[in-house]
Amino acid sequence: MDADSLFFSLDAVAGSGNTLSPEQRAALQSSLLVLRRSYKFRRVLFWGKVLGLKQDYFIAQGRGEDELRDRKYLYSLNCIDWFLLPPATDSTVAQVSGAARGQFVGDPSFVYERVESPRMSEDEAAQNKVNEETRLSVTVHQIDQDVSVVPRGAFIRNHHGLVHVNRSFAGLSESEAKKLDSFLHLSEAKNPKNPKPRSVLQNGELNPAMDFLDVLSDDVPKGSWSLQFESAGRVCILRSLLWLGLTFYHLPGTPQHGYVYIGDGTKHLDLPFML
Repeated sequence: MDADSLFFSLDAVAGSGNTLSPEQRAALQSSLLVLRRSYKFRRVLFWGKVLGLKQDYFIAQGRGEDELRDRKYLYSLNCIDWFLLPPATDSTVAQVSGAARGQFVGDPSFVYERVESPRMSEDEAAQNKVNEETRLSVTVHQIDQDVSVVPRGAFIRNHHGLVHVNRSFAGLSESEAKKLDSFLHLSEAKNPKNPKPRSVLQNGELNPAMDFLDVLSDDVPKGSWSLQFESAGRVCILRSLLWLGLTFYHLPGTPQHGYVYIGDGTKHLDLPFML
């Protein structure tokens, strides 16, 4: 959710229990403004909060010229002092999946270590160790890849391939907001060369400048999203059942939208067996 409308956005998703204390809100509002100036970001968003046993991690996202690819993530333990997260790579994802278990501790220097076998080589033993800062980076990256949400038309891709905020976006209609087809993932398309087959009528309605992202209705497993209307039907709320704690809101007829994650950073792997 955009730092410029932080208070309004947090109130919109408060029905899920995802909220912050007045002290945390006040600290974030001022520190995110300083963060944007210090790192020369075009926009700064409050991404969410990852819960830990000792302390919680507050996550901010800075965006540059390209809203899709030019992103940096930062974390804070007190909503004031921010530290840059290392980028998630294939090797760090493999390390985290092999070594990290259980809840976050709340200490960036904490080292997760898998029990080593006597037959392991030194290289294999080194791969079984990972600190919590790296785990946090990988978790944030995976959540953004899996469940980041925007309404259709909120972002456009220009002829240079850069993704920008659509300044003429006026919001979805109420009928459109009731369909999962109207919401997209703000992440790289998983299979851009072989998109899901669509009917002739659906292809005729596609706009290459807007329909370059994956649609939520194509997500696997089916039923991994909960769509509801709250606040007397004025606010559209989407909740992810795959990453519990991810909540998206949109006010139909207005450009107001955003999402926030407040959870323990655990993926709900049992979901396919529960649907």
